[in-house]
Amino acid sequence: MQRLSKSVKPDAETVGLQALAFLAADDRLLDRFLALTGMGPAELREGAQDPMVLGAVLDFLLADDSLVLAFAAASDLSPEAPGQARRALPGSTADGW
Repeated sequence: MQRLSKSVKPDAETVGLQALAFLAADDRLLDRFLALTGMGPAELREGAQDPMVLGAVLDFLLADDSLVLAFAAASDLSPEAPGQARRALPGSTADGW
């Protein structure tokens, strides 16, 4: 996966896709996400381009500060990028991020 410089601000859907890839790389995290959302693997694959699904991925990530920091480091993004992306996607109620 191509890394984006912290000085380059990727669009919200790109950050959401990066977050999805981050979760998919860890079976434990992916299983937890699927259990919490009720989605199955096929449904997640089908919804990978859906901004609402990407918002759910970011919501999951943002619920744990350590995950946010790990994702930001792994993706070469600022720790604020996931919250900024979440606010830009549909369904956001997270004014604090």
